[in-house]
Amino acid sequence: MQICLVRHGETEWNNLGKLQGREDIPLNMVGINQIKDTVNYLKGFSWDIIITSPLLRAKESAEIIAKEIIDIKIVEDDDFKERDYGKASGMTSEERKLHFPDGKWTGVEPSEQLRNRTVKALLKYINEYKGKNIIIVSHGAAINSILAHFSKDEIGTGKTTLKNACMTLIEVIDNELKIIFYNKTVEEMNF
Repeated sequence: MQICLVRHGETEWNNLGKLQGREDIPLNMVGINQIKDTVNYLKGFSWDIIITSPLLRAKESAEIIAKEIIDIKIVEDDDFKERDYGKASGMTSEERKLHFPDGKWTGVEPSEQLRNRTVKALLKYINEYKGKNIIIVSHGAAINSILAHFSKDEIGTGKTTLKNACMTLIEVIDNELKIIFYNKTVEEMNF
């Protein structure tokens, strides 16, 4: 069983360096093309279902992938939404430093809560689709929380900056999850 975690393609906020949380920002043209490139890699494998965050940038990415992988169902799941960044959402790094000089953003979803919801959702789909291959389209912090959990904090949250349209491949063998690769874009793959 394989799970491919795909970060959504670029948005205008990504391009401007703005922190994106729960805002519904669409993909820009660069993001659309990034996901189309990602599809070229994903088409080389057999996939059974796509699970996506319902936020527009992830949902659009999932729809582009599904269009090329014929007869695949898309399921939306709130547990794969991006972290809620509270009052810091929509701000650039400079704006966050100005508004929050102590580095403490108000209204942010706690890291532990983020990790618990994403890992719980992942395990739910592994059980529900046992033996099937799953694509999950999500967001940087959400995917990093999963990476941190299954790597025992060697990678992921606080250590890995995920690129837009990057892929992370996880294999499930004898109920053990193994990270095969992470944060890889099509340009970095050999195919």
